[in-house]
Amino acid sequence: MRSMILKYNPETTSTDFDEADRLYFEELSYERVMDIYELENASGVVVSVGGQLPQNIALRLQETGKANVLGTDPRDIDKAEDRQKFSEILDSIGVDQPAWKELTSVEAAEKFAQEVGYPVLVRPSYVLSGAAMTVIRSQDDLKDKLEAASNVSPDHPVVISKFIEGAQEIDVDGVASKGELIIHAVSEHVEQAGVHSGDATLVLPPANLDQDTMDRVKEIAQKVAKAWNITGPFNMQIIRAEDPEGGVPALKVIECNLRASRSFPFVSKVLGTNFIDVATKALVSKDVPQPTDLMAVKRDYLATKVPQFSWTRLAGADPFLGVEMASTGEMACFGKNLVEAYWASLQSAMNFRVPEPGEGILFGGELSKNWLATVVDYLAPLGYKLYAADAEVKEYLETKSKHKINVEVIEFPKEDKRALREVFKKYDIRGVFNLAQARGKTVMDVDYVMRRNAVDFGVPLFMEPQTAMLFAQCMSEKLPRPEGIPSEVRRWSDFIGGKPL
Repeated sequence: MRSMILKYNPETTSTDFDEADRLYFEELSYERVMDIYELENASGVVVSVGGQLPQNIALRLQETGKANVLGTDPRDIDKAEDRQKFSEILDSIGVDQPAWKELTSVEAAEKFAQEVGYPVLVRPSYVLSGAAMTVIRSQDDLKDKLEAASNVSPDHPVVISKFIEGAQEIDVDGVASKGELIIHAVSEHVEQAGVHSGDATLVLPPANLDQDTMDRVKEIAQKVAKAWNITGPFNMQIIRAEDPEGGVPALKVIECNLRASRSFPFVSKVLGTNFIDVATKALVSKDVPQPTDLMAVKRDYLATKVPQFSWTRLAGADPFLGVEMASTGEMACFGKNLVEAYWASLQSAMNFRVPEPGEGILFGGELSKNWLATVVDYLAPLGYKLYAADAEVKEYLETKSKHKINVEVIEFPKEDKRALREVFKKYDIRGVFNLAQARGKTVMDVDYVMRRNAVDFGVPLFMEPQTAMLFAQCMSEKLPRPEGIPSEVRRWSDFIGGKPL
């Protein structure tokens, strides 16, 4: 059997010479795929390992080009990519999801948003990396965002759904054969739900999911594999939301892609099973292994996958994580526990330097949450100099911290980049924790200026609450502390889901 690979971007190619018989560098369009399909007299085409573009043309390849699409039927792929069809099938199989509605007008969207309450999430169909997907927190933002979403995917419906804040996100990578789940991996996100899975820190095996949750996640994966009659790889995101009344946490599916995800290599290495090898056997219906529960195996290690960002290459962009993907790479490391693995992974990031005790740390962002106070509780005993850009942040930190601390308010020239660089140099600021809840609306927003210039000045920036608290915990455990200083502070895991468990 001969194999051909069609690659869209030569810059990302790492295919060994003996992996394929032919390697084509062409656009991933219907016309080029059919040209190569006919030239090579191919017996089949695989659309589940090439990202979003092959998914977009899968139905046309089968119905117009009469190509033999291996694996999941393109008609079932369409039922996963089309937001309305996807949501209707989840309802039909009894799998929970956030409240949703297909958009027909701005007025209908406003009415739905008022019924379920802001924030809401606008989700176009057939898009990559969350393009035009956005969280809307007020009626004023709704119209512009809806128009952007419909322009990105004009031939497919746009769905609006309730955005659940403070939830934890779970990633599921799986391989199925004719609707039966063969293998699966369950990874937890460190970041809050709402951060794109490509930008999220993955933890595998999960450090904070109980067995009941793991069993329920597997059951959902089995139901989804059967409902879409999946053959080959698939990836799914589920959010875990605490019950306000103390009951069983809700598990709600927010995404399912019937293709391999970027986390397939990660889960394969961590669990010691080549997921793409199993998927290939399923695609060609040859030597398909029996179903195996890899998550039932107890391991004395875990691994974290951490994103790499290139904010410096995007002049003026706001370094802020959301539902649209921004990362350009990733690092992964093993460890005996979460702190060991995350500490190693993060220090593998390009140009990352851990702030040393005695240097300056600058704080800013949301004050209605306990995020900044938790970070300070970890860092204060280490001897850092603590700074803020305004008196409100200073008062909050000094009032909320469990330690007696002194936070100095520094001058913060928002319009003069050269002067601001001198301020960073004067106070020896070597780390910035800016934990805002939303992007800055203008370039004069103090939080935007703080985040942007931290990036431009090469200072480590933490702008996501859960990763900031976890890194602060790592610093607390890994860096030397003055004698006589106690270390009783709450663990990062106490804050999973946005509030103490």
